[in-house]
Amino acid sequence: MIRSWRSFNYTLFGCVIVLIAFSLAMVYSATANVPYTQGYFSRHIVNIIVGAIVMVLLTVLDYHAFEAWVLPLYLATLLALGVVLAIGQVSSGAQSWLDFGIRTFQPSEPAKILVIVALAAFWARAERDAGTWRIFLLSLILAGVPTLLVFIQPDFGTAMVLSSIWLLMAWNARSRWWHLLILALAAIPVGWYGWNEILQDYQRTRLLIFIDPLRFDPDLKEGAWNIIQALTAIGSGGMFGQGWTRGILSQGNYLPVQYSDFIFAVTGEELGFAGATLLLIFQLALIWQALSIGAEARDVFGRLIATGVAAMFICHVFVHVGMNMSIMPITGIPLPFVSYGGSFTLTSLAAIGLLQSIALRRARIVF
Repeated sequence: MIRSWRSFNYTLFGCVIVLIAFSLAMVYSATANVPYTQGYFSRHIVNIIVGAIVMVLLTVLDYHAFEAWVLPLYLATLLALGVVLAIGQVSSGAQSWLDFGIRTFQPSEPAKILVIVALAAFWARAERDAGTWRIFLLSLILAGVPTLLVFIQPDFGTAMVLSSIWLLMAWNARSRWWHLLILALAAIPVGWYGWNEILQDYQRTRLLIFIDPLRFDPDLKEGAWNIIQALTAIGSGGMFGQGWTRGILSQGNYLPVQYSDFIFAVTGEELGFAGATLLLIFQLALIWQALSIGAEARDVFGRLIATGVAAMFICHVFVHVGMNMSIMPITGIPLPFVSYGGSFTLTSLAAIGLLQSIALRRARIVF
């Protein structure tokens, strides 16, 4: 059996290769002189290899195979998120990880992909009624339950990503604009109540310090230090940077979680404006390819999966770069294909596999 690979998206694949090259260079630099991160680089290589295998498998697998497994996969996602709340490991104030001894796993990362597939299958089956209130509210519940479970951890960043995925997919699924408007208006009092009655003082501070770090966190205890160091690192990079592995702040371990949450700041310091811009160009090119694959998909299911994946990457890039440049709250969102992190690396490469599967099947397979 010979499969036609003429529809394989080589541009998308090339973007992934370049971004992984960036990742290997910057994660190595960010962990080289930090004692507690010894071994992270070798783990990162393993994560990429495992993710690449998953990507290849999903590329070969027809994405329609997931339609039959949507319900059990969705329920398994809810179960995993519930288990995390019960016995999960707490790190950086969030109970988001399952500890398996030799490795930890963050279920909220693959949950992004599974929620995308579940929403795509739901809207594809309800295509004729996509503009009704019933379908709109059911889709909101479908995405809202896992989002709420993630929010309770509390992992505001991932909850934001899941919300963005639902929003862009709802728009692409032809939901009525006034449905979205009414939802936005209804969210205002809910958000006001949550801000004043649910969030603790330190949580509100962490969300506000990006506006004025020294005003909201004069003691530099709740994140202002992170923002100041990130801005200093990016600013000190100039046009072409201080040189790979030669960043004063990154090599001096002044940037917190610099191998993940602040990898863009490390890039800006060591590779400068030119290197950071090049990195963003490839991120945007990858997102464009995801949207293009969705536009050319042969069915609604494929189109919506591609839209959801694009939404995930858009949110991650925007929030990560934004929090590194003090225009977004610090939420611990990694940069796709560049930041260290096994669960997200696996999720990102799996998403690319789904995109390639959709691209390959936009025309009928030739046997």
